[in-house]
Amino acid sequence: MFNVFSTWIERYFAEEEAVLVAVILIVSVVIIVTLGVVLAPMITAVIIAFLMQGVVVRMKQWGVSHNIAVTIAFLMLAGSMVLSLVFMLPALWNQAQNLVSETPRMLKEGQALLLLLPERYPTIITENQVNNFTGVLRERAAELGQSIVSFSLAQIPVIIVILIYLVLVPILVFFFLKDADLMLDWFSNMLPRERPVMRQIWTEMNLQIANYVRGKFIEIVIVGGVSIVTFSLLGLNYALLLGLAVGLSVLIPYIGALVVTLPVAVIAFFQWGWSNELIYVLVAYAIIQTLDGNVLVPILFSEAVNLHPVGIILAVLVFGGLWGFWGIFFAIPLATLCKAIINAWPTREPET
Repeated sequence: MFNVFSTWIERYFAEEEAVLVAVILIVSVVIIVTLGVVLAPMITAVIIAFLMQGVVVRMKQWGVSHNIAVTIAFLMLAGSMVLSLVFMLPALWNQAQNLVSETPRMLKEGQALLLLLPERYPTIITENQVNNFTGVLRERAAELGQSIVSFSLAQIPVIIVILIYLVLVPILVFFFLKDADLMLDWFSNMLPRERPVMRQIWTEMNLQIANYVRGKFIEIVIVGGVSIVTFSLLGLNYALLLGLAVGLSVLIPYIGALVVTLPVAVIAFFQWGWSNELIYVLVAYAIIQTLDGNVLVPILFSEAVNLHPVGIILAVLVFGGLWGFWGIFFAIPLATLCKAIINAWPTREPET
């Protein structure tokens, strides 16, 4: 047993750089797991700065100086935050409250429809099962409504944290954009001069993650915006809330679209019943999803990572379970990072 273990160590950790890469990975994971909450503003700022870096690079290609390009990118970020706080968030909050207040009515109508099933299929579904199911749904809806309505003085600490994010994160983003090269040079000076494995991993991942993150952000904005406009033109209730949900659903490949289909269909059904309007909404939603998957995604992700669908779903489950929203957002880049590390990892065959 000891010989097997020593042979494995000699094969995969004989190179000094392999040991260093392993130490860096372990330390990074430990820091994120243990200090993730404390470092959340900085991690958020790094992600946003990574998104905005493309704007800075493009303006520098147009001849704009670095400081002016950083200032313009920062003003774009600040302006979008102000617009969201002034216009979008209040509308989302009002629609969420209206949806919660309408939930009891929809549950009552849904229960009436479900009670028709025991009459048609008495051997499969009973009236008690329907009542128990709707009772659980009613309890969950009441809990959700209570949590939204009771958002008051008890949530002052949460509000303070949000305010800290709104002030601290933009400041950090500005300095990350302004001094990114200095920070990278400082970190590089602590590493060995000869690091071919790290250079290979960094080169591959810098391109892959940059393309994926920026492409995914653009996809969310386009799909969400088109969905909001389409639902509004069709007269669907809670168009802003549902459109935002459709936009965010692209974060979870293969699953997000299926999950969001249910609330879109349910709300349209309870608004119009079995009518042409319901069909129009579902057809429009299907067209949006089809264009997203067959037109928008190939354009945005022309250099898409080559991962098997099972690997993508596994990455979403694992990283989403570890780090929530950001884990889902970065599931595919993190899976690609793992793949790049495995492909670039130096190995040495044991001497016979």
